[in-house]
Amino acid sequence: MAGFAFASWRASRPAVFGKVRLIPWTTLSLIFAVLSLFMLVHVVNLLGFTTGSQNMGFR
Repeated sequence: MAGFAFASWRASRPAVFGKVRLIPWTTLSLIFAVLSLFMLVHVVNLLGFTTGSQNMGFR
């Protein structure tokens, strides 16, 4: 969550003319958002709740 907040803050800063951004902050913020979602689902599963399908279409 902190990584998402930091990357979003860095992505929203105005660009300095003549200076190249070496780190793609917008892409990193999206990656951190997806990782935060995965971690949230994992914690919910650890608490005993079921997320998703049980058999996932397989027998």
